Amino acid sequence: MLKLKANSEMKKLKFVVEKHRDGYVAYPLGLKGAVVGQGESYDSALADATSAAAFHIESFGTEALKALV
Repeated sequence: MLKLKANSEMKKLKFVVEKHRDGYVAYPLGLKGAVVGQGESYDSALADATSAAAFHIESFGTEALKALV
């Protein structure tokens, strides 16, 4: 879970982690655009996706957050 501040409120970004034959894939819910992480373990995929989501929000600002988050 990634915690971030948007509009003077603390928001939590939830992630889905899926197990596949060749590893794990993770992606956040509630972000506009495509942000995906991958790894050989659950934790590495989640860390990769969390880092990608943080960079995405840093690059595009709070407009990257969907209204429902």
